[in-house]
Amino acid sequence: MRRGGQRVAGFAGILLCMLALVATPAHADLEKIRKSGTLKVAVYDDFAPFSKLGKGIDVDLGDALAKKLGLKLSLLSFPAGENLNDDLRNMVWKGHYLGYGPADVLLHVPIDLSLSAANPQVKIFSPYHTETVRLVRNVQSVPKFDGLSSVAGKRIGVEKISIGAMVLLGEDGGRYSKDLKIFPTGVAALEGLKSGEVDAVLANRSEIENVLRDDPRFEMREVAFQRLPRKGWTVGMAVRSDDVELGKLLQDAMDELFASGEMIKIFAKYGVQIVRP
Repeated sequence: MRRGGQRVAGFAGILLCMLALVATPAHADLEKIRKSGTLKVAVYDDFAPFSKLGKGIDVDLGDALAKKLGLKLSLLSFPAGENLNDDLRNMVWKGHYLGYGPADVLLHVPIDLSLSAANPQVKIFSPYHTETVRLVRNVQSVPKFDGLSSVAGKRIGVEKISIGAMVLLGEDGGRYSKDLKIFPTGVAALEGLKSGEVDAVLANRSEIENVLRDDPRFEMREVAFQRLPRKGWTVGMAVRSDDVELGKLLQDAMDELFASGEMIKIFAKYGVQIVRP
């Protein structure tokens, strides 16, 4: 009996140690963050108006979240991977093979059930903005607009490898493909619109608002595409799935930023109207 009792006690001790190891990381990680005095926030490195060259909406948001937690911002700007699964792996739960990352939190992550299901190592939460694609035109070169056909035969700017380029290339049997002018970024396409290089641009609404700033020479309109969600797509943030306490603190901080009106001010600084989900 004594041997059996010792064996059970031994197994119990091992089990308690294993449970302690499982339960410790979330608290330990938060304590590590607090001791460092910084919140490491990952943002995309060429994604105006949200983040570019250390400035943008997401950069300011990261700074505001850090301050709410009593920390300083440590910005980790990174190039987008082949897909979102790569970004979540590199920036949230594992780190990049080149040696940088992971961060404590990644911003501008789509709130999507299939993405969450494919990445159980992370928690995607706290939706803070809904993005949509819009068409903006030069009202002088395209004075009347009653649908996408109004820009047929006109020069249309789009960003390479973008949603805008994808939908226009295939729309109406490829009717607009010969009219497209490809730019390296949406911002570059919009600058091309301002200079007269193109007559219209299909881009994210936030990009249009940021670059054109209510310039009366241009008008932004909604265009429905069958292959795009009419209501757009919503973005939030992501932490490691076991960082429960950090996630709660960040959610509380985000709620406070909305309640105080600070989120509206952050977006307005860049000429963008926030669309809260």
